[in-house]
Amino acid sequence: MQVSNTEFDNRGRTGGILFEEQARTSVVSMWGEIDVSLRGESSAAIANALERAKAVVIDTSKVTFMDSTGVAFLMQMYTYGTQEGLTVSLPEPPPVVRNVIEMLGVDALFAQPAHPRAAREA
Repeated sequence: MQVSNTEFDNRGRTGGILFEEQARTSVVSMWGEIDVSLRGESSAAIANALERAKAVVIDTSKVTFMDSTGVAFLMQMYTYGTQEGLTVSLPEPPPVVRNVIEMLGVDALFAQPAHPRAAREA
């Protein structure tokens, strides 16, 4: 999805979370303003990623604003994903994302690749 110069999509939203299936990964792309209004989209992205059971890449390169709700989504994706044995990564977050995760003290989660459980009990 492309964001116009006015930073609204064709439905008038100023932000969004999209789930995309790729061959080896699930990509969760975030754009614009990430706040409480996207709770439903974040829940759907988490559910889709867990159901697909592939490595998860969270792309925040187009995020222009993120509040603590957006950080909660990142932490939930990381926590639930690694509990299910998935690798979850947040490659090169822009300053607006990096600053808020540092301010809230959760940047260490994303400083290195996640170490999913080696094996799950059947």
